[in-house]
Amino acid sequence: MTRDQLEHAIRAACDVSNDTELWVFGSQALLGEFPDAPESLRASIEVDVQPKNRPEAVDVIDANLGELSLFHQTHGFYVHGVSIDSAILPEGWEERTKPISDPISTRGNTGWCIELHDLAASKLAAYREKDREFVRLLLIEKRVEGAVLKKRIGALNIEDQLRERFHRWLNITVEELEK
Repeated sequence: MTRDQLEHAIRAACDVSNDTELWVFGSQALLGEFPDAPESLRASIEVDVQPKNRPEAVDVIDANLGELSLFHQTHGFYVHGVSIDSAILPEGWEERTKPISDPISTRGNTGWCIELHDLAASKLAAYREKDREFVRLLLIEKRVEGAVLKKRIGALNIEDQLRERFHRWLNITVEELEK
């Protein structure tokens, strides 16, 4: 996905949801901070969004812009309408989001992109192989710092045993990358 595609997704999702603001989460939220992120980090053709003021409209987004929709077939990427509550995010994440808004490309609508350290902590909380690989790539590309990520893991509302597991994974991964 490219920044232009993300801006198109924001515009389209706001149109179909009748909202002017979206939460943008999932891996492509990185384009809020790094519009020219390496292709290895932009491999996904999906962007996860929830209308900020009309969360009930996630199904409308998914039906109109989701996987296998005409939008997907036409543009080669899709917009997944999903509740942001499905993500485990660190405390205070809302204050750290990065806005994407432009009078032309988003028609003045705003996509509030999850900050990368918050996103990385959320990906570790999901702990799927693809999510760990994404966080590893963020570390390799120096888009997140291990010390900040460790703090964000500490701010997740999870059991201590899981927090220790994620800290252990982070420590091992950082050590491996420093070799």
